[in-house]
Amino acid sequence: MSEKELFNREEKISEFAGKLSPVGRILEDPDYNVWCCSPIYDDQGRVHVFYSKWLNAYDHLGWVAACEVGHAVADSPEGPYTDLGTVLKGERDDSWDSWSIHNPTVYKVDGRYVMLYMGSSGAALDVSLDEIMEMDSDEYAPYFQALVETKRVGMAVANSLDGPWERVGDQPMVDVGAPGSWDDMVTSNPAFVQHEDGRYWLYYKGWDYATLPTGGNRRYGVAMADNLTGPYTKFEGNPIVDYSLIDIRVQCEDGYVWREDGQYHMILRDMGFYNHEYGLIIHSDDGISWSEPEIAYKEAVHYFDEAPNGLDREGRFERPQLLIKDGKPEYLFCAFRGGKYNTSSAVVLKID
Repeated sequence: MSEKELFNREEKISEFAGKLSPVGRILEDPDYNVWCCSPIYDDQGRVHVFYSKWLNAYDHLGWVAACEVGHAVADSPEGPYTDLGTVLKGERDDSWDSWSIHNPTVYKVDGRYVMLYMGSSGAALDVSLDEIMEMDSDEYAPYFQALVETKRVGMAVANSLDGPWERVGDQPMVDVGAPGSWDDMVTSNPAFVQHEDGRYWLYYKGWDYATLPTGGNRRYGVAMADNLTGPYTKFEGNPIVDYSLIDIRVQCEDGYVWREDGQYHMILRDMGFYNHEYGLIIHSDDGISWSEPEIAYKEAVHYFDEAPNGLDREGRFERPQLLIKDGKPEYLFCAFRGGKYNTSSAVVLKID
């Protein structure tokens, strides 16, 4: 299948997409790349955002080596935000999440707060993080790939949005599958929902070694638990969102799941169903069987008039996260390259 054939698909615009209006960038920082912004209201109506950040000195691909989770708060979803510092980071020891803590997504569950995240470890590498900082892109490439292959899903919990955040256990919440399985290389990009059956459902992106020679294929699965902190058991029918049957290059990532009006919904980043700039939205009655994708949002230029910046990933939103109020999405938060310092920051869109 040619690239033209791959992307030549009738566009179906969702009702969700028709409700979006741009607000602007937030959390622009001269020293840090900002990514993965997860918003949540506190009991006083303030908005807390938990976000990925890593020093500009590591360039954009530093996310898998040196990322940590920051915390900011505002009286309005549109800002301005006050930064409260780092709340979770790797300890540079030999634990599975000792280097990078990335992909935070935060929820209130049973009266306390849970943060799901992706962790990585460079403990088995023959270099230090300081040495990686000094490398050019060619030198860093094999270490970047090695770090990617350590990505796993973890969990931290807190009694307050102000922390402290405590990691759950000393192993990943969702580990990779057996050799040859669809998720035998990576688990990451977590999302969460409490199912109507009372159990806790943890959605995650899986990535396998078998498709790696063709660029890899990212799919979504789910694991369930009777208790919030696990153990989580993978659903036997995984993967539940899989576009590889269309073409090995058609995939998805960055899922966010919520339940509204008795139905489950998921927003994802498109990776070939329509193109690589759109977001997708899919729906489900049971959280397992999902509808055909519609467009959740279009490319960034559709909403923001910013000059081309020449950066990798230019022109698209990633890591969509929703601010939920009274059970309904109120704002869409995404990561977006460029901005005041030409690195990356968060962008906010209102859902009318």
